[in-house]
Amino acid sequence: MSDIDAGGRAPRRDATANREALLAAAADALGEASDAPLERITSAAGLTRRAFYGHFANRDALVLAVIDVGAERLNAVAAATDHPHAPTAIALLGARLWGAVEHVRLLAGMAVREPYAAHAAEALQPVRERLRVLVERGVAEGTVRPDIRSATLARLIEASAIAVLIDAAETGIGDDEGRHLVMLAVLGTAGLSWQGSAELIAATPELAPDGEGRA
Repeated sequence: MSDIDAGGRAPRRDATANREALLAAAADALGEASDAPLERITSAAGLTRRAFYGHFANRDALVLAVIDVGAERLNAVAAATDHPHAPTAIALLGARLWGAVEHVRLLAGMAVREPYAAHAAEALQPVRERLRVLVERGVAEGTVRPDIRSATLARLIEASAIAVLIDAAETGIGDDEGRHLVMLAVLGTAGLSWQGSAELIAATPELAPDGEGRA
C-alpha cells in the first residue's frame, strides 16, 4: 500500500515520528512550564489526543519518558567531561550541562517537583556519581574544600547548580550569563572564593563561552 491514503490525503507520519514529535513538544512545553497541559503538547506536536494515547498511557507516562531522554543526554555529557584540575572539571561539567539547556532546565525543575523527583534523581544518577568522583579527587589533591564529606558536598554542588537553572528558567537569564552563574555557583560551593572562581574561569580556555564548555 502506498504511504498516501486513498482519496489523496497527505502521507501519515509513522509511529516513531509521532512519538518523537510528542517527546520534543513535551520537552519544549515542560521546559517553559512544568504544568503545561496535555492539549498544548499534542497541539504543538501536530497530533490529536487519540494519537497521543496510542503512544503513552497518560500525561505522567509522557513526562517520565521525556525525563529519561533528557537524562540519557546529560549522563553522556557527564561521562565525557574531565580535566586534570578538579575544580576546573567541576566547572566544566556545569558549563557543559548548561549547554544541553533544552534538557537541563526541564530536569532541574523536575528534580524538585513531585511526583517526578524520585524518577529524575534515579535517571540522573550517573551525573551525580561523576560529580562525586570529581569532588573526591579535588579533596584528595587539596583543591576542593575538605571540611564537608565528599558525598554531601557533591549534593550541595548539585543543589547550587539546580538553583541557578531554575532561576534562569523563571527569570529569562541569557545563555552566557546563566552558564557563567552556574560555574560561579558550583565553584563557590566547592570552596573557591568568589575572586578565585572568577580568576579560574577567566584564565581557563575550556571554560570560555566559545571553549569546550559547549555540549
